Amino acid sequence: MIAPGSVLGVLGGGQLGLMFALAARRLDYDVWVFDPDPNAPAAEVAARHFCAPFTEEAVLADFCAGVAAVTVEREQIPLSTLTYCAERLSLRPGLEALRIAQDRRLEKAFFRDLGLVTAPFALLEQAADLPAAAQLAFPAILKTAQDGYDGKGQVAVASAADLATAWQELGQRPALLEVRVALRQEFSVILARSSDGLAVFYPIAENRHRHGILDLSIVPCELSEAHQEQARRAALRIAEALEYVGVLAVEFFLSADGELLVNEMAPRPHNSGHYTLDACVHSQFDQQVRALTGLPLGDTRLLSPVAMLNLLGEWWQGAGPDWNAWLCHPQVKPYLYGKSEARPGRKMGHLNILADSRAAALRTVAELRGADSGD
Repeated sequence: MIAPGSVLGVLGGGQLGLMFALAARRLDYDVWVFDPDPNAPAAEVAARHFCAPFTEEAVLADFCAGVAAVTVEREQIPLSTLTYCAERLSLRPGLEALRIAQDRRLEKAFFRDLGLVTAPFALLEQAADLPAAAQLAFPAILKTAQDGYDGKGQVAVASAADLATAWQELGQRPALLEVRVALRQEFSVILARSSDGLAVFYPIAENRHRHGILDLSIVPCELSEAHQEQARRAALRIAEALEYVGVLAVEFFLSADGELLVNEMAPRPHNSGHYTLDACVHSQFDQQVRALTGLPLGDTRLLSPVAMLNLLGEWWQGAGPDWNAWLCHPQVKPYLYGKSEARPGRKMGHLNILADSRAAALRTVAELRGADSGD
């Protein structure tokens, strides 16, 4: 066990790093953040901010020399940096989970090797792959193999005739073409796993997206217990195959005909798990600290139905956010990430809306938006 009072390191200083640092501070851990952004949100609460490119070895050496263990707040950290850390101290999650999560090609192959079902897909590495990929069913979506997130690096492809143009739009980079499956529901399983193999699960969150970005997560999820159990087993299979230590999120699709499909994994706390900050005994960030330091994992029990609403840069357009509307509901808990610039699609904060029921939480969402919640 790494005792309170020690120094923990986190690679990446965005909002997930910020919330990890706040959870760590409550247990008297100092946190050092490594992030090249001088305005990284986590730097505001960290004991030290190493502001340099991730590949600057002299700075990385200084960082590693002063921390007891390292975690990540995003998977897109250079593999050379992750390897450097893993060779010198405890990196949780491990190198293999992070390597696979960085590349959709590796991720899909990993899921298939475990016997898990995904949406049909084809790989595009070079122009010669276009004819075979065009045999896939359409409509589809073309995604860059690396670096895409929150709808970035993705192009909708209506038909085989549009595929070559879509690939050019992505710069002819290695990509994955995936059939756009008719969906009944999207949801995520978040678990925490300790170094001794114990895993605990959070209540499953139903997720709704807009323009490829998570908009709303709702707990409890309206999903059959059979599907919930199937999803938990699939997520645990992934964690065990990776000998995973830390917080893992796995996103799933439920197709219109009731088939469960694995979409992708995130080897870290996840946007859809922000509801745990207020609606569970221990948050996903508490668990990240506990798994990293070897402390016993905490209780994941749900204390209240909840909806988590993302606050994107669009809310800051025009006259700006209606602060009074957010604060007039006593059951709404706002979180703002301290980002200096609001841009469309950028996550600026979120609201956790606690209520007596799922329906009541969604009614408050509708009030805040001034529109129907869609439930």
